[in-house]
Amino acid sequence: MRITPKLLNKIAEDTVAERTAADESILAAYLHGSILSEPLLGGTADVDLFFIYAGEDDSSMQREVVRLTDEVHVDISHHGQAVYAEGRNLRGDPWWGHAIHRAKILYDPQHFLQIIQAGVRGLFESPEFVSQRAEPQLEAARATWFKFYNQSAGEGPQLVTAYLSALENVGNAVACLSGPPLTERRFLLEFPERAEALGSPGLMPGLVGLLGGGEVDQRSLMNWLPDWEDAYNAVSTLDDVPPSLHPHRKHYYAMAFQALLENDEIHALLWPLMHTWTRSVAHLPADSSSLEGWTAACDQLNLLGAHFENKVAALDAYLDLVEELFEDWKAQRGV
Repeated sequence: MRITPKLLNKIAEDTVAERTAADESILAAYLHGSILSEPLLGGTADVDLFFIYAGEDDSSMQREVVRLTDEVHVDISHHGQAVYAEGRNLRGDPWWGHAIHRAKILYDPQHFLQIIQAGVRGLFESPEFVSQRAEPQLEAARATWFKFYNQSAGEGPQLVTAYLSALENVGNAVACLSGPPLTERRFLLEFPERAEALGSPGLMPGLVGLLGGGEVDQRSLMNWLPDWEDAYNAVSTLDDVPPSLHPHRKHYYAMAFQALLENDEIHALLWPLMHTWTRSVAHLPADSSSLEGWTAACDQLNLLGAHFENKVAALDAYLDLVEELFEDWKAQRGV
């Protein structure tokens, strides 16, 4: 089957038509994600749909993953109407703001979402709102560094999860000065362009170094893939498996990994590999055999043990650099 943007949009439209015909409480629905603007990665795609329900709070809402083929799944988020109550104020949120700003509305008979979207788009690119979307992520990364400095960030998977969260936050803080936050599979694939947009190409090798990219080669990554798959399979059997690690998403990740390997995008692969692997083992028992391969990989990347103190010091220096970048960016724009 040829996977084309036209096909993926048709899948989205058909899914919305089917769901809205069966459920009168659906107030609006929209499409968001890479299929609106980016080429496929690894010949796979997820169709990101959002359904908004009238009169519902968000407590009973869920996220579901629906398999269509090995290459395509539909990732559906169900939101209560109250989530959108802030209206135009959502433009200051890095994820919500860009999701609504770039959304393709597929169902909105009462024009609820159309009104919200118009409010979000107003002054969206003004320096004040760009800063409002970016700066909290930088502050979150610094807050995580303080936990490391005070040795209160846990150990093992908990420690590495926190560290990767700090890298994700500082990376997306930079990214949000020139566009939307970066998604998991494309994080380090697209980060160089965002760093270049700010005249700071050196931010890319710095971020790769923090991740431990200087310690790996293509062979290392290839050797880690079976252990990654073992951990992913193990967490997929749990009753409380996170939707992001749903069994139907394994091929979505694995094919992206293969494509990045074939294109010699070693560092771009390292991020989604370690990010999904760490989240997987974090949900497994401490005595699970699936942790062995992950621990060995983290040791090679210097993300565990005595070398981690050096990572914390390097993170501090990197945050200093980005904080100075933000100060200059804001001063130039009078923010």
